[in-house]
Amino acid sequence: MRTHERVMARIEADLAAGRLALGDRLPGERVLAEQLGVSRPSVREAVRVLEALGVVRTAAGSGPDAGAILIADAATGIGAALRLHVATSGVPVRDVVELRLLVESWGVRAAAERPDTAGLDRAAAFLDAMDACGLGPDAFLDLDGEFHATLVGTAGNGLVTAMMSGVRGAVRAYVRAGAQAVGDWDGMESRLRHEHRSLLEAVRDGRGDDAERAVRAHIEGFYRDSGVG
Repeated sequence: MRTHERVMARIEADLAAGRLALGDRLPGERVLAEQLGVSRPSVREAVRVLEALGVVRTAAGSGPDAGAILIADAATGIGAALRLHVATSGVPVRDVVELRLLVESWGVRAAAERPDTAGLDRAAAFLDAMDACGLGPDAFLDLDGEFHATLVGTAGNGLVTAMMSGVRGAVRAYVRAGAQAVGDWDGMESRLRHEHRSLLEAVRDGRGDDAERAVRAHIEGFYRDSGVG
């Protein structure tokens, strides 16, 4: 185990044992270094990794908010890790589509079972913005991504939301490529608007089966008809 990993393992063990809790401040660099017999630069490296993973938030100074504070932001760490993996591994488009199908099918079904009115209203606002004339594919697809992420987020599962956040970069890449390949973009845009509205209506009405079928048909249909991958 590398030195900074020993620091991370200690913090993980303290969390599991209840010696540390969310909102607690980690021991200072010098204390951790002495307790674990490692260098202070190794402690700093571990804290930087934990911050990137969304486990701690750091602030300089000497006040009550200074130092490394334990937080819970799964979306930051999982999302960043997944985006980097997809970007560096040459993941096939079909793999991204299948992950979308898994995440969004579960997400819309769960959202339909316990509708979040405020969240669904936010999703609807993105659809309203997509009705504007002359958006162009890029602006339309940005709003499309926000709609899907917001809709899945209403299911209330932090890890699923994090997965959705992480896969969005890969989704954006293949969706933009597909939009460029579509001969009749105006026709595709009109179709996507209709599919979005039908999906949102199914979730609002609590029709989980219909919502799941709608999102699967929506994702598969664009993948098939755009010819990407």
